[in-house]
Amino acid sequence: MQNDQNNSLQESSRPATSRKLQSGNLILVGMMGSGKTTMGRTLAKHLGKVFVDSDEEIIKRTGVTVPHIFDIEGEAGFRLRETAAIRDLVGHDNMVLATGGGAVLEEQNRAMLQQNGIVIYLKASVHDLWQRTRHDRNRPLLQTGNPHAKLTELFQQRDPLYRQVSDIVVQSGKQSAHALMLHLADEIDAFRKSCR
Repeated sequence: MQNDQNNSLQESSRPATSRKLQSGNLILVGMMGSGKTTMGRTLAKHLGKVFVDSDEEIIKRTGVTVPHIFDIEGEAGFRLRETAAIRDLVGHDNMVLATGGGAVLEEQNRAMLQQNGIVIYLKASVHDLWQRTRHDRNRPLLQTGNPHAKLTELFQQRDPLYRQVSDIVVQSGKQSAHALMLHLADEIDAFRKSCR
C-alpha cells in the first residue's frame, strides 16, 4: 500500500516538473524595485525568449494604470485581475515573465508559477528597494507617510513567500544588469542540470 501511494505521488508530481522545465519559461518574483522588469528584458533578449510583464499585461487589458485600478477597485480588485492575467500568461511557452511584487500573496498564483517555469527570486535589501522606488508615483502601496517603513513591512511579509516559490535566489545588488544576467544564465543552467 505504501509503495502504491509513493508511486502515485511520484506520477502526480512528474507532469508539473516536466511542464516547469519543458515550457522554457523563466518567472521572476521579488519586491517592487528589485529589477524584475529590467532583468527580465535583458534575460529574454540574451536567451531569445519573449518578455512579458504581468503588470503591463493588466494595463493592456484594462486600459488604465495600476494606481487607477487600486483607486477604483482597491488592492483586492487588483489581485483578482493579477491572478486572471497570470493564469493566462503561464499557459504560454518560452517566455521570461516578470510578476508584480504581490503576485506571491495568492496561494493559487504561487502554485501556477511553480508549475509553469523556473522561478527566480531577485532579492534586494530594503535600503536598495527604497532608493530605487522612493520617487516612483506608480507604486500605490508606497503612497504613505513613511514609504521606507511600508517597504520593510512588505518585505517581511513577502520574503518567505518568494523563497517558498523560487527555484533560484539571486541578490540583485550593485552589479550591472548585464553582469547579473550572465550570473543568472549560469544559475539557470545549473538548475536545469540538477533536475535531470
